[in-house]
Amino acid sequence: MVERRPFLSFLSHLVLLLGVLVVAFPVYITFIASTQSNEQILNAPMSLLPGTQFWHNYVTALLGGGGESGQPVLRMMWVSLVTAMVIAVGKIIISMLSAFAIVYFKFPFRRTCFWLIFITLMLPVEVRITPTYAVVASLGMINTYAGLTIPLIASATATFVFRQFFLTVPEELAEAARIDGAGPMRFFFDILLPLSATSIAALFVIQFIYGWNQYLWPLLVTTNENMYPVVIGIKHMIGGGDALNEWNLIMATTMLAMLPPALVILLMQKWFVKGLVDAEK
Repeated sequence: MVERRPFLSFLSHLVLLLGVLVVAFPVYITFIASTQSNEQILNAPMSLLPGTQFWHNYVTALLGGGGESGQPVLRMMWVSLVTAMVIAVGKIIISMLSAFAIVYFKFPFRRTCFWLIFITLMLPVEVRITPTYAVVASLGMINTYAGLTIPLIASATATFVFRQFFLTVPEELAEAARIDGAGPMRFFFDILLPLSATSIAALFVIQFIYGWNQYLWPLLVTTNENMYPVVIGIKHMIGGGDALNEWNLIMATTMLAMLPPALVILLMQKWFVKGLVDAEK
């Protein structure tokens, strides 16, 4: 039962508005700083109105970079985009196939295999980072897209989500496909894949943002500036004291770095919510 009282409605909107202000204010400050010159930013207090350097700052950041690295942000965003896409798509493909094998194939130690995959949830990258780095280095994958993505491409969480979804698919569908002469892979592509569209969309959004925001692993496996993702690029743009940093370019780079994840969420919002709701059923 939902109570519709004017005071409660006003209170809920007030709390919601305060929450939006708390979350959005740092983003607003970042945008304002990205439109001003470095001297205007360092003046205290900084103006809360947009400056006149919008195009200059963003074009300089995109094409010329700033700070010590001087790398164009366009190149760093391309590295981040490739990394995030490979991680997101790779995780979904591997997780779907592993969940498909666990649910629809009968083989010895099937349940043990599932729990072994599930236990890896307790072994994040931070825990296994030393042996993983040793393997990647010995295979010559430092400063490569393979080195940036392959160690992060498997996901126990996504496998668990797909397994739970496949368990809700009626067995009659698999039986009907078998009677029609469909093999396992045809059943997978023609029936399971379309039914999993919303779960795939929800996981893609989560894994894309996960791949885009990676910091620790790229910090270890990239020493060449051409392979810096944008998160590492921002870190390298900050050096020395406040007066030595070009904060206007750093803020412009930060705003640019936020755009792709925000666009993915905006474009896939409906599928994202539907996929999360379906996954909970």
